[in-house]
Amino acid sequence: MTTEQKPIGSGFGASTTAEEALGGRNLSGKTVVVTGGYSGLGLETTRVLANAGATIIVPARRPDEARRQLDGIPRVEIAALDLLDPRSIDAFADAFGESGRPLHILIDSAGVMAPPLTRDSRGYESQFSANHLGHFQLAARLWLSLRRSGGARVVSVSSRGHQFSGVDFEDPNFERRTYDKWLAYGQSKTANVLFAVALDRRGQSENVRAFSVHPGSIVTELARHLTEEDLQKFGLERKPDGTISLENRTGFKTVPQGAATIVWCAANSRLDGMGGVYCEDCDIAELSPAEGQIEKGVRPQAVDSALADRLWQLSEGLTGVSFER
Repeated sequence: MTTEQKPIGSGFGASTTAEEALGGRNLSGKTVVVTGGYSGLGLETTRVLANAGATIIVPARRPDEARRQLDGIPRVEIAALDLLDPRSIDAFADAFGESGRPLHILIDSAGVMAPPLTRDSRGYESQFSANHLGHFQLAARLWLSLRRSGGARVVSVSSRGHQFSGVDFEDPNFERRTYDKWLAYGQSKTANVLFAVALDRRGQSENVRAFSVHPGSIVTELARHLTEEDLQKFGLERKPDGTISLENRTGFKTVPQGAATIVWCAANSRLDGMGGVYCEDCDIAELSPAEGQIEKGVRPQAVDSALADRLWQLSEGLTGVSFER
């Protein structure tokens, strides 16, 4: 059954931490894949879910760095994966599938924000490729493992940045239009939301549910491509040591607060039987106006089922993969 896009009164809020958002759930025996699980929000998500008893597989483009960051967290496995390389995605998924393990939770947390124009080996724009297409291919290749679990959740980490742009179905890879890093970022974040809508509808009969998440405003390694001009627009400044100062800034979350909605969607029992919705501040978000700048909520066009199906078809064509039934 489709879940309505409106708050459910979870009892949590913007200041809730990831540990609190778990709701005391014991995850012993559960297997979780967290892309980007060795830095920022992904690292905190990995830590909280592992401490709740889950076994976490962290696919990493930099395995040595992942081992360093994840040292001391129990039940963590590290494997090589580059979301910009379809062969790397296939190799990771093949190895996981051959293990015979069910996959109970897939968290698509890895991503890139506002880099200069770069392309993957297929010529696809890097933000659309890494943030959406790579995760689409990964979920497709792990589909049998998700079904095998008897009840799985997929969490697609989006952003309020989805308001910057919808998906340009005619030119998603900026082959004809002028590249704009923020339009490209917004397109990829809208794609994250639409993906969860389409995947949830296809997965309900298999008890595989999907959610998209706005974690909040948090300064993490994701901000590494921001220029001084970008920082000024956001009212931020870079310290002499290269870090970004949040002094005298309101509205920003800590990393434990930022990871809270990811964990809530991944594991909190309050969402049992629900899916296909965009969440923020540990609750289902409200629908926002279709136009104008928004501070909360989700654009109606980002949760539109017809656009979600159109993106699904585009993604199958661009990646050459489909979800096995």
